[in-house]
Amino acid sequence: MRTIPRWNSFDGVIANLRSFPRFTLSRKGLVVVCLLLVGIVGCIDYLTGYEHSLLLFYLLPISLAAWFGSLVFGFAIVIISVIVWVLSDLAAGIPALRLWNVGTVSVSYVLFATVLSKLRTLIRELDRRVNERTEALQREVAERQRLDREIAQVADRERRRLGQDLHDTLGQHLTGTALAAQVLKEKLAVRAAPEVPEAEKVVDYIEQGIELTRNLARGFFSLELEREGLIVGLQGLAEDITERFRIDCVFDGQESVQVPDSATATQLYRIAQEAATNSAKHAAAGRIAIRLAMDGPELTLSIVDDGVGFPDKLPHPQGLGLRLMRHGAALIGASFDIRRNGERGTIATCKLGIASDSDLDGSP
Repeated sequence: MRTIPRWNSFDGVIANLRSFPRFTLSRKGLVVVCLLLVGIVGCIDYLTGYEHSLLLFYLLPISLAAWFGSLVFGFAIVIISVIVWVLSDLAAGIPALRLWNVGTVSVSYVLFATVLSKLRTLIRELDRRVNERTEALQREVAERQRLDREIAQVADRERRRLGQDLHDTLGQHLTGTALAAQVLKEKLAVRAAPEVPEAEKVVDYIEQGIELTRNLARGFFSLELEREGLIVGLQGLAEDITERFRIDCVFDGQESVQVPDSATATQLYRIAQEAATNSAKHAAAGRIAIRLAMDGPELTLSIVDDGVGFPDKLPHPQGLGLRLMRHGAALIGASFDIRRNGERGTIATCKLGIASDSDLDGSP
């Protein structure tokens, strides 16, 4: 059963018009069809007698000629139709043929053919402009996607550079400072100086700064994942969240899950990283579950927590983390959704349609 097309907008009207099958005829075929229709209408006009006018039915071959042919061809069919109409009425025994009636019919047919031909010209021009605009929009969308990928790559490089600088520069500097403070504390302890407790506090503070620096570097710096390394990366992410925030973070994934490429694997990892980190920092979660599974041709990544829950009304504008997750999903052609998980907790879901295993492996 054929469904009725929806006409929700101008673009929808154009799309539905293009979806209809187009009727095409060769020039010779069009001439034959138009002349055949004129002859059929003329025969019926003769058989029904001059008392019953069939002038309206001559518009059918005129319409075909003006729409699928040209204005000149439409005028030719107009002349032929008028001649056939006059001859059929004369053959049917009309007592008198008024020239005024012939002229009125001829002018009406000419105007009809002219308007129909102009309408066809306008529709062709509109179709041409729509095609040009569609191609321009496609180029613009492709260029924007390319720029988004380049921006994402630049952002990734800067994140890795910042993480590397934190780890190598600031981390080493704080480590050296901690060693110097430890030496100073030991010297004060040898002299039994009363400042030993204060020196111990300084060493503890510096060591806490080193741990904070490592955690920051770990958040900024993430290696590019190969398509086969997503499972291992998410397992490591769960262990890292458990260690850093002292909460229960587990990973549940199928070993057979494969993703199309390393860029997709990296984006999925960062979506999971952002969602799990937000749950640990802001949702007061006691347990976080990272799940990766295949549901038919669809890959589903979900991050579920038992925290305070997602707010019913989001602030405007939305937070940077949420926008980053949506943007990352859009870069790989996936959908992203985040909502409350029942009465308590939040569930973030990223769904990506992927090809079959044979397509991923490149086999025919």
